[in-house]
Amino acid sequence: MSFNQSFRVATFIWVGAFAVMTRPAGANARGSWQNFAQSPEGTAEVAGLEDNSEMQGDRDQEQREREQRDREQEKRDREQEKRDRDQERVDRLEELYDNGREALDDEKYETARDRFAALAKANGPQTDAALYWQAYADQRLGQREAALAAIADLKARFPQSRWQKDAGALEIEVRQGTGQPSRPEAQGDQELKMLAIQGLMNSDPERAMPLLEKVLQGPASPKEKSRAMFVLAQSGSPQGREIIGRIARGQSNPELQRKAVEYLAIFGGPEARKTMAEIYASSNDVSLKRSILRSYMIGGDKERLFAAAKSEKDPALRREAIRQLGLVHGEQELEQLYQTENSPELRREILQAFFLAGDVKKMQEAAKNEKDPELRRAAVRNLGLVRSDESGKALAEIYARETDRGIREEVLNAYFLQGNAGAIVAIAKGEKDPGLKKRAVEKLSLMHSKEASDYMMELLQK
Repeated sequence: MSFNQSFRVATFIWVGAFAVMTRPAGANARGSWQNFAQSPEGTAEVAGLEDNSEMQGDRDQEQREREQRDREQEKRDREQEKRDRDQERVDRLEELYDNGREALDDEKYETARDRFAALAKANGPQTDAALYWQAYADQRLGQREAALAAIADLKARFPQSRWQKDAGALEIEVRQGTGQPSRPEAQGDQELKMLAIQGLMNSDPERAMPLLEKVLQGPASPKEKSRAMFVLAQSGSPQGREIIGRIARGQSNPELQRKAVEYLAIFGGPEARKTMAEIYASSNDVSLKRSILRSYMIGGDKERLFAAAKSEKDPALRREAIRQLGLVHGEQELEQLYQTENSPELRREILQAFFLAGDVKKMQEAAKNEKDPELRRAAVRNLGLVRSDESGKALAEIYARETDRGIREEVLNAYFLQGNAGAIVAIAKGEKDPGLKKRAVEKLSLMHSKEASDYMMELLQK
């Protein structure tokens, strides 16, 4: 408040008090005050004070709401950071496993042994598999005692592991061997055997089937087992599908089971998908169920993906089913899910699936009509990731009709993601809100485009 305003208010209060004191005895002091306040000058002063008070109250309320939103956003950010850290660890372990398997396929056994030894020490979900492959690599290197030690560790720590059968077969091979490193020509011998089995499969499948099954059940290399599985799947024979079906149902190690599910999806028909559905319903293995959901995507099976997205109890698997629905363009199924789902997190996943399906219309509807501000912002962000005239027009409509400052800032971010400097320049020129105008200029200052540079020069010349 300025000095003049302060002086006028103080004078107003003093005059009012003087009027009360100088009233005749018995007069209504409150009436004197009200009469004075109702005078033109008094009314203006009171109104000004009330307006200032209301404005300050509005600012305080806005500040409290902003702080509340910030606290809620910080909480969501912390929760998301934890999920991201957990997922990063899972991804690192999976990458380490994949690197070890690639080294085995390339016959780089020392590298493979080191990768799997590190994975076993990490005590992740693949520890039993890591111990098996560590033993396998040691056996190929001729390090018999190390291989037996890894097998013993696997048997002691994971008595219920589905790698036990493979470990037992490997242990027999190690104990029967001489402990010498494997000869390079031995790999060639195995490849020749597989070629012979494949040729036999073409001429006499009944004799070839037991040989292929023996390869799958024994301590053969990962490459040999994968090739044997491929030969069985490609044959299209009922017996081959039966063998693959048994492996897919869990009569082998988890890695080979996932490979069997993959081949069922590629080479199988409706009967194979029915088998996968039965396996999905009876399994508690999250990794296997995720593989089956991805296999549904390969086969374009929207019906079963929709069923999993609706009824799966595991939130991570529900999110996986929703993502796969987006990849098979299941827009109608996603729309039904979005209308019935109450979880903001899963609704956000559905919005992401709309993005994967390229459904700009659904994202636009959510950005305009969704009641949850966070979901509206997510829809706007996804629109920013779609670089098209349709999405640019949708963002312009949202900005023009929107009153929520946070949503309008998100539109600016979306334009920035699109590299749409022209749209941001238009906002900067027409925006009356100084804060939003500043945000627009900040975005333009980071963009390397002629439109942005021209507008910067225009600002400097004012």
